[in-house]
Amino acid sequence: MYTIIQIIGKNKIVRDGVQMMEQRKVTINPQNNLLQLEEPIYKLVDVEEPNTFRNLFPYEEIPKIAFNDRIVPHNFPKEIFITDTTFRDGQQSRAPYTTEQIVTLYEYLHRLGGPKGIIRSCEFFLYSKKDRDAVYKCLEKGYEYPEVTSWIRASKKDFELVKEIGLKETGILVSCSDYHIFYKMKMTRKEAMTHYLNIVRECLDTGVIPRCHLEDITRSDIHGFVIPFCSELMKLSREYNMPVKIRACDTMGFGVNFPGAVIPRSVQGIIYGLTTHAGVPSEWLEWHGHNDFYKAVVNSTTAWLYGAAGVNCSLFGIGERTGNTPLEAMVFEYAQLKGTLDGMDTTVITEIADYYEKEIGYKIPSRTPFVGRDFNVTRAGIHADGLLKNEEIYNIFDTERFLNRPPRVAISNTSGLAGIAHWINSYYRLDGDKALDKNNPLVVKVKEWVDKEYEEGRVTVITDEEMVAVVTRVKQELGINNW
Repeated sequence: MYTIIQIIGKNKIVRDGVQMMEQRKVTINPQNNLLQLEEPIYKLVDVEEPNTFRNLFPYEEIPKIAFNDRIVPHNFPKEIFITDTTFRDGQQSRAPYTTEQIVTLYEYLHRLGGPKGIIRSCEFFLYSKKDRDAVYKCLEKGYEYPEVTSWIRASKKDFELVKEIGLKETGILVSCSDYHIFYKMKMTRKEAMTHYLNIVRECLDTGVIPRCHLEDITRSDIHGFVIPFCSELMKLSREYNMPVKIRACDTMGFGVNFPGAVIPRSVQGIIYGLTTHAGVPSEWLEWHGHNDFYKAVVNSTTAWLYGAAGVNCSLFGIGERTGNTPLEAMVFEYAQLKGTLDGMDTTVITEIADYYEKEIGYKIPSRTPFVGRDFNVTRAGIHADGLLKNEEIYNIFDTERFLNRPPRVAISNTSGLAGIAHWINSYYRLDGDKALDKNNPLVVKVKEWVDKEYEEGRVTVITDEEMVAVVTRVKQELGINNW
């Protein structure tokens, strides 16, 4: 181990890249009226060998989650929002969308986001004619939200595409872990920072707002590279009097939301470092998650709670490998945290799901929350009986109101009379005096047919088509024709 001591200005001494405590000012915090110590100044630590955190990420073992019990406070922004990457990251794991499909989905996102534009922006690739055509057609809509933005690599050649189209904002890939800086880019940290700052400055010179995508942040040296780099970005912002936005990208899904976990895996720690030590305003900061360890949604929500105003999502979580944070999930997370949908039209989510399955040909897993065919379908007879008595017992909220999806019952050998009655009532929209109870002769007769099916060896769930056929036949037998 060695110590580097550096004089960076009057009374400001830096040891190992961190301003020494005895040189930091003590002031009153106006928010809580307590004395506080000036936040440390972190300087770039330009190492000779990459720091790959082998203690946390031993490639031959499962990654480790370590704790130091340093707890950071909640810092929930006054306004939070969603950004969309369906047309960028969402196209990296499936067949590319057609221009027409992109434009249609953009329309849906506009409607879903509501009059306040909770879905703040959509990012687009610019490399193919198809994608550029989609950008032009979406711009022609003239919508304030979602704003049409782009995604480029940190290269002047890519930036020419942004200037050609005339976009107001672009994302820039700025890989920040030593895995990427040393092994992929073959640079040092100082070289990478200089390279990134040059392209950001070119954006600002042109009047384009840069959005720096900090790739692989959950394997990066937060204090030795990320915070010093973002501090330089904030200096550029002040110099040009323009926003320089930051997207913290959990590229491999290593982020965790456990209180007291150590950085770089701690979501709270990363957001705290960016807002407090680097001085990034919450409204310029967003989180981009991946679901490799099943934590995309909870990590995105945590980022909101601890100071990031934005979360970046894709429709149904479609994205690289295991996917991104599902946009529809964060719509309902927003409502739970804020106590309101703020004008978002959640019924559009069902329209989007139908469009994917019928027009795009994408099969949504049937048990996917909010959008899967069976997300609010029950099979157990006791659950069906509860639904028949009061749907609040076994339905998460009024799914018919918010998603145009009333709770349903799948008919099997465990459904019972209540399950069959509920299926008939929900499928045929029978309510009030028209609703059937479990003792109705029609229900009893259908139950006899179902029982016979399973007595003869059936093992599969009875389909809606089969149920319609048997209900139609029994209605004729009983002379029922009033519905």
